[in-house]
Amino acid sequence: MRRKYIKQSVPERIIRAVIYIFMFLMCVICLAPILHVAACSFAEPKWLLQQSGLVLWPKYQTIKGYGIVFSSPSLMNSYLNTFFYVGTATTLGVLVTVMGAYVLSKREAVWSSPIMIMISFTMLFNGGMIPTYMVVRNLGLLDTRWAMIIPGCINAFNIIIMRTAMNTIPKELEESAKLDGAGPMRILFSIYLPLVKATIAVIILYYALGHWNSWFSAAIYLKSRKLYPLQLMLREILMQNDTKTITSTSDVAGDSDLYKELVQYCCIMVSTVPVLFFYPFVMKYFKSGVMVGSLKG
Repeated sequence: MRRKYIKQSVPERIIRAVIYIFMFLMCVICLAPILHVAACSFAEPKWLLQQSGLVLWPKYQTIKGYGIVFSSPSLMNSYLNTFFYVGTATTLGVLVTVMGAYVLSKREAVWSSPIMIMISFTMLFNGGMIPTYMVVRNLGLLDTRWAMIIPGCINAFNIIIMRTAMNTIPKELEESAKLDGAGPMRILFSIYLPLVKATIAVIILYYALGHWNSWFSAAIYLKSRKLYPLQLMLREILMQNDTKTITSTSDVAGDSDLYKELVQYCCIMVSTVPVLFFYPFVMKYFKSGVMVGSLKG
């Protein structure tokens, strides 16, 4: 069947053209910095120091910057630490969020409404940095890996999204499962989770990106450099302009100032690429997951 063509008026065509141009400019604005950093990370250091504008393709290419980065024990250790923090905290956070939202989605649960009010209250008011630090210290978590996992393993906003998504599931499914002898855990993992997998994907994205970009907690709670995440090392490299810890173990230790800018660009790409690969796999669930979680139960 041929698609019927709807003729557009001149004002409609102008508006559509303006929207296309605007979206194209927004894409250029978003992609230009990424392309610039990627191009500079493959540039020769001497040629790179002479550039002052936007670089989209280096005239002289080299991968020596990445060789310096990947040969740095401290940076690779922080890279592995970040993967551990993100994987552990995201897994624990999603598990606790799902189980908590499942219980709070039951209207017959004891004190479910007061508990939701207290959870929502924490989104507006919290103890602040000093009381949080005292709690972490008194729990004996300072300068341990758990200081990066437990304090931020659960988020009130994510619980609300997950609870709202579970409220959209017909209660008749649960009642039918109970008649067949299914228990709460069986109902949760066999009925609820498959129906809210889009929302779970969104929650995973929120937790993973939050922990991947986190550096402030590490700066407060961690003293040992062997526990530093990648973002804290990246902060030292970019904000404090300190690349000696990376170049000191390579064959360019004597020319550390020459390779300083190149190493900075390579570190940015190393910390960005995993997110760029991870995001497309979750993006297909993002719209439906957010919309389901935004419906009132």
